[in-house]
Amino acid sequence: MQAQKTTFCKTNVVRTLLPLLFTLLFMQNASADPVSALGRLEPEHGVLNIGVASSSHAISGSIIADLLVEEGDWVEAGQLIATTDSTVMMQAIVHKTKAELELARRNAKAVNSQSEEACTLADVAASEAARRASLLERKLASTEETEQAQGDARATAASCKAAHANTLVAEYAIEVAKARIAIDEIGLERSMVRAPVAGRVLEIYTRPGEMAGAHSVLDLGRTNSMFAIAEVYETDIGKVEIGQQARISSDALREDLTGTVERVRGKVQKMDVIGTDPAAHKDARIIEVEIRLDESEPAADLTNLQVEIVIGG
Repeated sequence: MQAQKTTFCKTNVVRTLLPLLFTLLFMQNASADPVSALGRLEPEHGVLNIGVASSSHAISGSIIADLLVEEGDWVEAGQLIATTDSTVMMQAIVHKTKAELELARRNAKAVNSQSEEACTLADVAASEAARRASLLERKLASTEETEQAQGDARATAASCKAAHANTLVAEYAIEVAKARIAIDEIGLERSMVRAPVAGRVLEIYTRPGEMAGAHSVLDLGRTNSMFAIAEVYETDIGKVEIGQQARISSDALREDLTGTVERVRGKVQKMDVIGTDPAAHKDARIIEVEIRLDESEPAADLTNLQVEIVIGG
């Protein structure tokens, strides 16, 4: 009887665990299946289109005056790469506002000297009025002289107050001039083209003498940090995980590249890279997967190269 109970319990355990074991094995095999996809090579954060900022002096666009880089050059963040026809004019405007600031400072100095003089005269007049009043009490001065001294004291006191107000106005004029310089310097900076990040100049669109309006001046890319962007079918995206290893191949590469899945972009879209297979789904829905390359140098000169990618496996 006891043996039958033991056999019955073992049978129930097996029946309970078998579905779980099959599920685990299925998930393991599913995650182990490699995911193949077409893709492209691109710098970290893609290709940056660098243009000229709009301004009140160049609403319809700016003409490139001087281009300081060529295709293939490496530039550092903040490096000046081009100037425009507005640059010279803005430099003159900044020079003018700086001169106005110096004028405001000198005017404030002169007004301050006048204020000191007026207030000194007011102090002297007030002392004279007090002295005349004291003499009048002792019958040593006339009432007319005393009233005249008191009138002069009031007048000079008013002049001192007005001069002090002029001093405050002159000080505010200095602050206004400083603000104008700050605004004009921003305008000067906007007339120039600087590299927002360190990167390589991939392509130049606008040369000196040409207008940089609707299109940009050049393309810039962080080619020291290259990525492979895999276009994974939406039905396969469940097999892709952050941290998975990937292999990237192309006839243009001397050898296959390797990388690690770093990010799965949160947007389903139509396939961008089309292979040579005529039976391929041209309207397939895909999700882009970012794969950081272990070595960027072999891909640094191959931005937008179409590649074949195998993730996992």
